Amino acid sequence: MEKLQLIGGLGTIVMAILGMWGIFVKAGRPGWQSLVPIYNGVVFCQVCGVSGWFFLLMFIPLLNLLGWIYLASQLSAKFGKGIGTTLGLIFIGIIFLPLLGWGDAQYQGAPAPAAGS
Repeated sequence: MEKLQLIGGLGTIVMAILGMWGIFVKAGRPGWQSLVPIYNGVVFCQVCGVSGWFFLLMFIPLLNLLGWIYLASQLSAKFGKGIGTTLGLIFIGIIFLPLLGWGDAQYQGAPAPAAGS
């Protein structure tokens, strides 16, 4: 049972990284930025069109839930998607992140600013 949990956990991590890598590349950011803890959250906020400082909300209980819902809606909008994609990102993000990153969806926002901008 423990091996199965380990495999499932590692699979989840790999899917999230691959999804974010593809999203970052589509947004004009280097894919390697999805590998750096904390920094990838700041870049993810920028890709979603909000300040990187928004990421600090993710450390506040309950506000982090509202923050993730907001980021999911902003990310969906940046890819020209609607409420279905937003709900998918909120409830089964592990599937929808790779779909946005590696599917046919195109990033429609301006290229995300470089860090420190």
